[in-house]
Amino acid sequence: MLKHFLLLCGLTLIFSCEEVIDLEVPNSEPRLVIEASINWFEGTLGNEQEIKLSLTAPYFNSDIPPANGAQVSIINPDGSVIEFFEVNQTGRYVTGQFNPQLGATYILQITYLGEVYEATEVMQSVTPIDYVLYEQSGGFSGDEFEVKAFYTDPVGLGNAYLFEFVQYNPYNLTLRVFEDQFIDGNQTFAYFSDEDLALGDQITINNYGLSEQAYDYLFLLSLQSSNPGGGPFTTQPATVRGNCYNTTNPEKYPFGYFRLSQAHSVAYTID
Repeated sequence: MLKHFLLLCGLTLIFSCEEVIDLEVPNSEPRLVIEASINWFEGTLGNEQEIKLSLTAPYFNSDIPPANGAQVSIINPDGSVIEFFEVNQTGRYVTGQFNPQLGATYILQITYLGEVYEATEVMQSVTPIDYVLYEQSGGFSGDEFEVKAFYTDPVGLGNAYLFEFVQYNPYNLTLRVFEDQFIDGNQTFAYFSDEDLALGDQITINNYGLSEQAYDYLFLLSLQSSNPGGGPFTTQPATVRGNCYNTTNPEKYPFGYFRLSQAHSVAYTID
């Protein structure tokens, strides 16, 4: 009898320790997030472009709310205006009228909930990819497939680059940013490795030209995303500000960036 009583007490103690804790994560006022990457791929007119607008959400929200009903436009170097139109309340704003010009300055203008956002950027040229190869000696273990995209940097231009390595089955996107401070005028390579790469895998490699300020922005973002720590209760990294500004209410600045890049793409199979 005593044993049964002690067992009942023990079980009562165990279950009484299980308590649901509701975490209260502070919610801030939503801010506009601007994804305005205007890319002119080699062999295309560059007239079809898309800008994505969304809102910041609480930490534990899995859904990203779109910013609907905005007025979005880009002002051309000659002062003419290109209007973007939203697709089915998705926060995706598109146009088929963009006219890319290397070295030209463009102005992005967005009006959302009575506030005006602006950004100014120059369309950057890009160096094409010369060739691609792989070797099976990459990664920390030294036995992963490592893919290298070789390109020749022009002399004296102060170029910077964004490389995208797109894997399929399963889909994975790897980003790398580079500048020419130490490789000016030389041939070099962008690279990545992944333990899941195998013979027969297909990869698309995209190279985009970057301005100096776009490189700085993406480089800081890459440093933060590679930080192994983090979570809702740890000290968060500093906010990375882009080149978009709220001209109506400067304190309520948006997140994101306005970038214009010439782009070069190569499809590659590991074989």
